[in-house]
This record gives sequence, C-alpha cells and structure tokens, in this order.
Amino acid sequence: MKKLYAKSELLFSIFWIVLYVAGTSLVQGIGELYGHKDVFVFVFHLALAAFLLVWIIKNKLTKRFGLCRTDIRARHFLYYIPFCLLVGVNLFAGFDLTKPTAELVFGVGSMLCVGFLEEIIFRGFLFTAMAKDSLKAAAIVSSVTFGIGHILNLLNGAEILPTVCQILYATAFGFLCVVVFYKGKTLLPCIIAHSAVNALSVFTKEPVSTVQIILPALVLFVVAACYAIYLWKKLPEKGREI
Repeated sequence: MKKLYAKSELLFSIFWIVLYVAGTSLVQGIGELYGHKDVFVFVFHLALAAFLLVWIIKNKLTKRFGLCRTDIRARHFLYYIPFCLLVGVNLFAGFDLTKPTAELVFGVGSMLCVGFLEEIIFRGFLFTAMAKDSLKAAAIVSSVTFGIGHILNLLNGAEILPTVCQILYATAFGFLCVVVFYKGKTLLPCIIAHSAVNALSVFTKEPVSTVQIILPALVLFVVAACYAIYLWKKLPEKGREI
C-alpha cells in the first residue's frame, strides 16, 4: 500500500475509490444472500475505516489528510452553524423508529464509518492528489465524483427523483468539504457533519410526497453552496500545502 502511494497518489486514490464502491456493492449482495446485509456492510466499512486510520497514523499523514484541528478560529467558520443546519434538515420527513434494533445499530455504525471513509477518500486522497497539478480540476473532480457516486443507489432499489436530488446536494456538500479542507487544513468538521447526516438518514421516514423529496434537497444544496462560497471568500488565502 505504501509503495502504491509513493508511486502515484492519484492511482492510490482511484484504487481506494474502486475498492470502496465495488466492495460495498459486492458485500451488500453477499449479505442479502445470507439475510444479514446490514451486518456484512457494517463489518466491511468498519474494517476499511480502521485500516485507513491506522495506515494514516502509522505513516504520519494525519495533517496531510486533515485529521487534525484547524488553526482558524471558529467564528470564521460561523461557528459551524451551517453544518448543523445541513444535519438537521435530514429530519424534515420525521423519525422512523419502527425498524428492528439490530438494523438500526448496524445501520448507524455503517453510516458513521461511511462519513469517515468518503471524506478521506474523496477529499483527503483524491483532492490532494490532483491539487498538485490543478486546484480547480481537483475541486471539481472531487465534488462531482462524490456526487455522481450516489447514482449507485439506483442499483439498490432507490427511486430516480430522490437519487437525482441526492446527487445534486451531495455535489454541493462535496465542494463545501473541499473548501473547508483546503482553506482550513482540516477534515474533522466535514467528517463529523457527513457522519451525522448519514447516521440520521437511518432514522428518517420515507418521503410520501414530491415536496418532501425536493424541499430538503434544495435546502441542503443552497446551504452547502452558500456556505462554501462564503468560506472561500472569507477564510485566509494560505490554503493547504499540497
């Protein structure tokens, strides 16, 4: 793993994207065959997250990939209030506590791991690898790739409209995380917010109307986009050392 990273950070990031996406789909399929999809997916995501965390720490790459605190004061981030709004809007349709306890536990555990994995892979690995050559291209590819990746939900039975909405607001959220990572030199707020959004989605009721699908997605897109633009203009210009 270290040799691949030393040889090409871009290939390293692509390897992890493929492993994460293809591996998740494969494990979901195997889990469904045995009737324990949630358990299989949770174990897979936990194993990947644990491996990456240990690997990053062992190779002293925590600062490079944003697993550290920022030196910028919280007030410059508007005390992260927009992140809280992004997390809260996920509950627009209300709570659903009717699922079996085991499904909720493994679902939340898996979603917490996904928040960490996706931020490290798409922002930490992919963005950092590409930003050395072009900051603009890195920001676009990292954000759009992350957003489009949600199209795979269609393979798991998701409907078209919710998936399209998810792609749009995920792209905006991805750009927000790029800005926080590049300007603030940290991924921790992004990981926390991303994990919280994912975890709460386990408890979210299925929308029963088009309004319940489009309105939360619109709020998420607007808040994430506006917050990203604000931070890009207001935070110091020093950026990250790529």
